[in-house]
Amino acid sequence: METLTEDFARYQKLLGRTLENDGRAGGKADALADYRAATDLLAERLLPEARVLVEANDHAFDATYIAERSDLATQSTVLAALGLVLFAVLVLLQWYLARRFHRVLNPALPAATACGLIALVLGLHLVTASGEQLRAARRDAFDSVVALTRARALAYDANADESRYLLDPSRRAAYEQSFLAKSQQLYGVEGAALSSYDAKLGGTWARYRADHEDRVFTGEFRRELDNITFTGERAAAERTVEAYAVYQRDDRTIRSLLAQGEDREAIAFCISWEPDKSNAHFGAWMKALDEVTGINQAAFDGAVRDGRNTAAGLLPWAVGALLAAGVLTVLGLRPRLAEFR
Repeated sequence: METLTEDFARYQKLLGRTLENDGRAGGKADALADYRAATDLLAERLLPEARVLVEANDHAFDATYIAERSDLATQSTVLAALGLVLFAVLVLLQWYLARRFHRVLNPALPAATACGLIALVLGLHLVTASGEQLRAARRDAFDSVVALTRARALAYDANADESRYLLDPSRRAAYEQSFLAKSQQLYGVEGAALSSYDAKLGGTWARYRADHEDRVFTGEFRRELDNITFTGERAAAERTVEAYAVYQRDDRTIRSLLAQGEDREAIAFCISWEPDKSNAHFGAWMKALDEVTGINQAAFDGAVRDGRNTAAGLLPWAVGALLAAGVLTVLGLRPRLAEFR
């Protein structure tokens, strides 16, 4: 974390110098050098360090989740065993009192047994419900949030590669390859180059729409589409991919304009927020991505909240039933013990 903070401070310094040099006469070369240094720092250190941090946090969260699920399974087993032992003791106690004191029915003890069973059922339901809410929060919701958050980071970095492609002609080949690599991480299609990516995306997407189990593409969008759980989630996820496809076609328009020597038109198309221009389509893509992320984030928050509410609602009743079973057992034994006086 300390290294990431230091590198980010250095990155900000380089960007500041880039803007300063770009604004002074004769400073274009220095501005370009600082811009390249900032770009290299971002690609080689900042983004990998950020990914490591995200992965470490995700792995830590997953380890905690696995441990908690294991604890809940153990608690369920122990609770069931203790409940059965308590039930057996109460039944044997009633049998013993009936034989020893010739009392066929001792009302307090059946009531104690009933309370014990209620406590057992409530306790098992509490543990089971907690486990289900924990699973929903982690697997159904948070796994999607992680994939979509990665997608968002990749999207902004790919969009920046597109801008760098315009700004730094001598590095265009590298930026083009970087853009393609990030596109493949978002929506991976085997053997696609930029020239064939749109066609392969369209073909694989049509196959997916016909059969959601068709494994014809990979990437962060695939991870989300394989984890659809909540109302409206699939439609929102599909709108995200379709908005992404529009943005990809815009990228090819930009590169085509540059190839034709229409640099000004390419730059204008890339940075414009007018309807049907690249930035407007990028904004629509991010809006769709935010929508599907919001569905999963709301589900995660809801699962956590429901888990806490379940515990707060059932635990007092389970404890109360258990205490009642104890009190009723004492009341049931007291008259019999009094006969020995």
